[in-house]
Amino acid sequence: MARMTAARAAVEILKREGVTDAFGVPGAAINPFYKALKEGGGIAHTLARHVEGASHMAEGYTRTEAGNIGVCIGTSGPAGTDMITGLYSAIGDSIPILCITGQAPTHVIHKEDFQAVDIAAIAKPVTKMAVTVLEAAQVPGVFQQAFHLMRSGRPGPVLIDLPIDVQLTEIEFDPETYQPLPVYKPAASRAQVEKAVGMLIESERPLIVAGGGIINADACELLVEFAELTGTPVVPTLMGWGILPDDHELNAGMVGLQTSHRYGNATFLESDFVLGIGNRWANRHTGYKLDVYREGRTFVHVDVEPTQIGKIFAPDYGIASDAKAALELFVEVAQELKAAGRLPDRGAWIARGQEHRSTLLRRTHFDDIPIKPQRVYEEMNKAFGPETRYVSTIGLSQIAGAQMLHVYKPRHWINCGQAGPLGWTVPAALGVATADPDAQVVALSGDYDFQFMIEELAVGAQHRIPYVHVLVNNSYLGLIRQAQLGLDIDFQVNLEFENINSPELGVYGVDHVKVAEGLGCKAIRVTDPNELGAAFEQAKKLAQEYRVPVVVEAILERVTNISMSRTADISDVTEFEEIATEPWHAPSSIKTLKV
Repeated sequence: MARMTAARAAVEILKREGVTDAFGVPGAAINPFYKALKEGGGIAHTLARHVEGASHMAEGYTRTEAGNIGVCIGTSGPAGTDMITGLYSAIGDSIPILCITGQAPTHVIHKEDFQAVDIAAIAKPVTKMAVTVLEAAQVPGVFQQAFHLMRSGRPGPVLIDLPIDVQLTEIEFDPETYQPLPVYKPAASRAQVEKAVGMLIESERPLIVAGGGIINADACELLVEFAELTGTPVVPTLMGWGILPDDHELNAGMVGLQTSHRYGNATFLESDFVLGIGNRWANRHTGYKLDVYREGRTFVHVDVEPTQIGKIFAPDYGIASDAKAALELFVEVAQELKAAGRLPDRGAWIARGQEHRSTLLRRTHFDDIPIKPQRVYEEMNKAFGPETRYVSTIGLSQIAGAQMLHVYKPRHWINCGQAGPLGWTVPAALGVATADPDAQVVALSGDYDFQFMIEELAVGAQHRIPYVHVLVNNSYLGLIRQAQLGLDIDFQVNLEFENINSPELGVYGVDHVKVAEGLGCKAIRVTDPNELGAAFEQAKKLAQEYRVPVVVEAILERVTNISMSRTADISDVTEFEEIATEPWHAPSSIKTLKV
C-alpha cells in the first residue's frame, strides 16, 4: 500500500483504465487534481479555451477508436454546467466520456460558497452516473465504478465531482494491484438468433438497419459478413454510416427525412422485413409517420439496452444483446444454413436496390457563382480519399454532406447525432485528430456552427493539431431558414452585415479568414467552384507543413434548399434542385421542385 492524495489515486486509476489523453481547463477548485496529473505523468493534457469545447474534444476522442474513453476536466461551478451539453451529446449517442469537476470544500457546498453548485443533480439526467464524492476513501471505488458503468450495457458518460478538500486528503491506495471491474454486456441466446434468422429467410425483400451500436461494439466486420452470407442489403443509420463501404453492393443507402438518399428511401419502402441492430429508430430516420415506416414490414430489433426495445414502436420480435455477441451468433447460424443450402437467393432483390442506386441520384455538378453547396461535396469526394475521417454536427451543411459525401470505413463519419449542438464540430475535430494524429481529418461546418466555438481553433494552433475544416458560408442559419418556410417567415436567421474591415466580402459579414489567421491557423477563401479542388489540395499541404488547422471557406449562394421532407414522412421528400439522372422512377409521392 502507498499513501497518496485522493486526487493522485484518481490519476493512477485513469492510467490503469487506459486513459492517455485528457482535455480541460484548470481552476482553483480542481488544481489539486492538476497537480496530481502533472506529478503522475503518463496522461497528455490539451488545454481548451472553453469547457464545453473540452467536453466535445473528449467526445471526438472517444468516437475515433474502439476502447477510447475521452476525459474532460474542469473546475467548480460554471465549468461543470459548461460540460452539460457535452454530456447530453454523449448520452444521446451512447458515447462514454468521463467528466471530472472540482467542487467547493465539503463543509460549505450548501452555503452558497463561490462557484458551488450541485452539479451532480444538474448532470444526473444526462449521465449514467453523476456523483459528488464526500469521503476521500471512496474516490478509488467511485472511479472504478465509473469505468465499469461507462463500458457496460449501453455505453454512456459519467460525471465525478471532487470537493477540493477531498482531493487533498491522503488515503491508502495500491495502484499496482488495481484491476478494472469486469464489463457487463447482455448476450443473445442461440434460440433467439435462430428465430430472428428464420424470420429473415422467410421474407422476400429483407433489409438490415445497422446502427451506431454495431460500431460501439466493434462488430462491423461481423455485420458485413452476415449481410453477405444472407444476401441482405444494409441501411446504415447516420450513426452507423461507414459500417460497410458506400460502394459495397449491399449498401442500400441511408433512410430518413433529411440525412438520407433517394435510393435508400425508395428501397426501404419496397422492403417487407427489417432487422434493426444497435439502432434507436430515431425520428430523423423513421419520420414521425410511423404508419408509413412500418406498413407492410415485419421488424426484429436487437439492442444492448432492454428498455430500448419497444420504446418507439413494438417490434415483432426483440432481442436484448450486445451487437457483437448477437452478430457472432447470427454469422454462425447463417453459415450453417448456407452449408445446408437453406438460404434463399436474393439476387433479384439486390439488383433492385442497385437499380435505385444508379438512377435515384441528386445532382452535384453546378458551375454557378456564388457556389452551390452541392458542388462543394462533389469536390470533397474527389480531394479526400477513403481514409478520411469526416466530422460534422448539424445544419444544412451536415444534411447535404450526409446526402452527398462518401464514407468507406467505421468511425470515419463522426457526427453528433441526437443532440446536434452548434459549435460541436471544431472541438470534436480536435479530439478526433488527437486520437488519430496520422489521419486525414476533415471537418464540415456552416458559418454559424463555425462561429459558435471558433476560439477552439487556437487550441489546434497551440497544440499543433492539424486538420482541414471545410466552411460553407452563406451568412444564414440555413436549416432554420428552410424550416421557417412552413411558417412563411424569414426571421432572425440572417447573419449578413456590412463588414467595414473587409469590404471585399460584400454582404457576407464575418471575415472568417482573418479570424482563423488571428487564432494562429491558416485559411483559404474560395469563390469559384472550379478552384475548390486546388484549395483542398493546398489545405492538406498547409496542414501538414504548419501542423495547425486549415480552414477552407467556400462562399455560397445565399439560399439553397436542401432535400428533405416537409411532412415528416419518409415517402414524401421534396427535391428542390433538379435531379442527376433523367428519366427516373421514384415513388409518386416524392416531388421534384425547381426553386
